[in-house]
Amino acid sequence: MRHSTPIPFDANDKPVIWTVSVSRLSDLFRDITLEYDNLATIEPINLGFEEAAKHIRERLATERCDAIISAGSNAAYLKGRMSVPVVVAKFSGFDVMQALARARRVSDRIGIITYQERLAELAEFSATFGFDVAQRTYVTEEDARAQVNDLKAAGIKAIVGAGRITDLAEEAGLTGVFVYSAASIRHAFDDALEMARLTQLESNRNRARSAVVTDTLRARHGINDLRGDSAAMEAVRQSVVLYAKSPATVLIQGETGCGKELVAQAMHREAPRTLGQNRPFVAVNCGAIAESLLESELFGHEEGAFTGARRGGHAGLFEAANRGTLFLDEIGEMPLTLQTRLLRVLEEREVVRVGGTRPIPVQVRIISATHCDLEQRVREGRFRADLFYRLAVLRLALPPLRARPEDVMPLAEWSLKNALATLGARPHPNLHAEMTACAPLLQRYDWPGNVRELRNLTERLALFLAAEPLQALTPSFIFSVAPELAGRHAGAPPAALVDSASAAAPAGRPAADSASAVLARFGGRRDAAAEYLGISRTTLWRKLKAEGGA
Repeated sequence: MRHSTPIPFDANDKPVIWTVSVSRLSDLFRDITLEYDNLATIEPINLGFEEAAKHIRERLATERCDAIISAGSNAAYLKGRMSVPVVVAKFSGFDVMQALARARRVSDRIGIITYQERLAELAEFSATFGFDVAQRTYVTEEDARAQVNDLKAAGIKAIVGAGRITDLAEEAGLTGVFVYSAASIRHAFDDALEMARLTQLESNRNRARSAVVTDTLRARHGINDLRGDSAAMEAVRQSVVLYAKSPATVLIQGETGCGKELVAQAMHREAPRTLGQNRPFVAVNCGAIAESLLESELFGHEEGAFTGARRGGHAGLFEAANRGTLFLDEIGEMPLTLQTRLLRVLEEREVVRVGGTRPIPVQVRIISATHCDLEQRVREGRFRADLFYRLAVLRLALPPLRARPEDVMPLAEWSLKNALATLGARPHPNLHAEMTACAPLLQRYDWPGNVRELRNLTERLALFLAAEPLQALTPSFIFSVAPELAGRHAGAPPAALVDSASAAAPAGRPAADSASAVLARFGGRRDAAAEYLGISRTTLWRKLKAEGGA
């Protein structure tokens, strides 16, 4: 039984629902969204079919979504391709009757085109009420276009159908009558809320115990997510495939924002089944957890091991990753005392919980990552030499973005299109040409935050472009949005670009901000400041410490 007024969720834990449509159904989704604003966080995705599926899969790697609402052929396409539940919005018999009545006001010659299946009840309805309705079905867009043209040739003047059908009808010079009603879409939203409740309950059961530990035991990124056509990125992909075949430990080195965890996930997924392809992938940032908590998170603890210890004890991440992969990010930040314990686990293949005495066997592949020079830290006595050599059986150095300038523009265009889609905006038809004109500016910048910084920049550009649809993407516009591009170039930028950017830049906005200045601008919120700068919170902390503001 359906509730007329759904029970609100906790305001701090509202479900996340995405609506997917490329037709006039988007407008109806938008209108109904306003009614459910207090019940869920709802976001439109104005893409279709494979483009929508690819966009959603990429976002699900880092974002949460509890349910997706779509309709017709788009929904049917997504339903078997998404890990998130897809709620199919369906029109009712009453919707069909109302749409036919509206079509009848236009002409007695009416057609209706539905996805895959004919409406069995329509023939009886037509005979009873004297409606002459021509039924057609379609599977692909080509089918739909052909059916519209066929009905037009038969003298049909009005066609009833979903959004894409009505669009095609109007393109053919016919009257398109949209079949969906607001009531039917509300039903779909109610179903999505119920589905989201179930998804949240399941997610809460499996959610990791710490905010810095990834909230999934699955590696969602694969080899195809390592984007870039440069020789450097092709070499990285080849190394990932090769290293995936071995159970040996891997040390990934690279600057912040290079995608070290993405590479680790791809390596995990490329591994043979015996090495953990379908086994758990657990990630932890060793530099983001206090030493006292990190020991418990990694190795677990027994009941009563310390004040606040969980009743019944607590399994650590080594146990959670058993028969899979444990990714130790920022391994260079691990305290020396824990390095000794980690070495013992690697050597003995067993872990002893804090406060316990019983060894627990574990079979875990270790992939670690660092932005720093571990060999230098070994020489300084800040990292154990025996642990370094134990972790670095296989090594992989990720190239910074400035070392592969040919990848900058394809990555920027792809990221900008995704960012625009997230905001419900369509890219300009000449976006590629505009991006090409900006290539000298973007390729000469040295990208200290690497791909993460590039992605953050495109999200910022998308926000302005979505707000000003007629705004062209020019070098001066990019400078006005991101004046920091003038401050760190591999070579001096063309004078014309600098001059135009200076004229367009907002008054009072510095070309390059210090970490402390950015932090102050965001009211002390380190997550927002780190995102603005295109760096991790750990890197922001180091910058603040260097500036004397930590």
